[in-house]
Amino acid sequence: MTETVLLIDDDPGFRDAYRELLALEGYAVAEAGAAPKALSELRRTSARLVVLDLMLPPTGRAEEGAALADRLLAERPAAKVIVVSGAGETPLALRLVERGAYDFLAKPVDPDVLLSVVARAAARLALEDRVAELERSLAAREGDASAMLGQSPAFLEARTLCERAAPTDVPVLITGDSGTGKEVFARYLHARSRRKDKAFIAVNCGALAPTLLESTLFGHRKGAFTSAIKDAPGLFVEADGGTLFLDEIGDMEPALQVKLLRVLETGEILPVGAARPLTVDVRVVSATHRALESMVADRTFRDDLYWRVRGIEIALPRLADRVGDLPLLAQHFLNLSRALVPRAPATAISPGAMRRLEACDWPGNLRELRHEMQRALVMAGGRGEILEEDLSPARRGSAPAAPAGDEPAEGATLEEKIAALERREIAAALRATQGNRSQAAARLGLSRQGLLNKMDRHGLK
Repeated sequence: MTETVLLIDDDPGFRDAYRELLALEGYAVAEAGAAPKALSELRRTSARLVVLDLMLPPTGRAEEGAALADRLLAERPAAKVIVVSGAGETPLALRLVERGAYDFLAKPVDPDVLLSVVARAAARLALEDRVAELERSLAAREGDASAMLGQSPAFLEARTLCERAAPTDVPVLITGDSGTGKEVFARYLHARSRRKDKAFIAVNCGALAPTLLESTLFGHRKGAFTSAIKDAPGLFVEADGGTLFLDEIGDMEPALQVKLLRVLETGEILPVGAARPLTVDVRVVSATHRALESMVADRTFRDDLYWRVRGIEIALPRLADRVGDLPLLAQHFLNLSRALVPRAPATAISPGAMRRLEACDWPGNLRELRHEMQRALVMAGGRGEILEEDLSPARRGSAPAAPAGDEPAEGATLEEKIAALERREIAAALRATQGNRSQAAARLGLSRQGLLNKMDRHGLK
């Protein structure tokens, strides 16, 4: 998809120069010299990339440009608005970034810097488009299984196996660490099976006492025990024709393992206190974070039941092993979190915050990432983008350590010591802003171009 860049500047020379520059990079370009034309061009072209000079006619005051930026974002929240400001407008430009603008550039604008920022914004749009496409596709086909996002080889292997197993009635065992999405996979499998119009029922075998789990699964007759004041059908009966998901099957007591084995072998259940069995047609999908093979060796899990439930085993990778999937998943969970915080404007994750997220180990896997994005959305408040400061302290401390080599050599001259100090301060500002050069320049009291010149002189990238 060719992105359109809308250039808004009252200087025709600026527009001419950058129109040619952007066109050479493959962008379509629209232009406007004032607010009314800018809004009409936004609607006409459906531009999603905007470069806006804050000093616009008729007043030439930066507040006019800021008001236009707010109107552009209100009309097209997904647009990436890059504001251009003079040195005196840096605080206003930073406030616009907090309100949803993508970035800001200080005058005079370096052509390479502009192209780099526009390319980064276009890449962010492409990522958001990909997430939305996957969400729409999976939601249309699978309903609640729309969290089956991912492109890493380990994840795709598991999903392909799930899709091949779905049309069959073979029992499936889903294994993986806590939080890797075992129930999501089970629901996905059910939604693609011939049983999709029947019930999907899930139960955590480790969350109930053995006697309660037995009556919950198989049902009971009135008077079978003290609190059995009426008949209860049990989950196998309720799932008849559909799918029963037994989460954490490794926590099931041996006596119940025997009863489950009989159901899988005969299709019959015996409710607690009943004299006659009932026949059910249920597909059993099991899941565990335990190593069942080791439990079989230790005689804490029946080997005959193990081979029954493990008709097909789907091993889910940890989030740390899904290289490249984290940006997709983080954006997806941010989208979902907006339903919990409906007035939160944040629709994107800053590059700096994303680098922090990618540096984490995520022992809690998808569940931990989902909760992190919910927290970040709340902490972002009125901003349009999740920043590093919105992440939890554990995430903010996850970035790589500062590079070595900033200390002057022994016997260095005063000039070399000053250069080393300047290099350290610039590097610290860049780390604090996660590489955002405009914000780093503002912290250091420099123009953006001044910062770029010093970075080049010190060999900082």
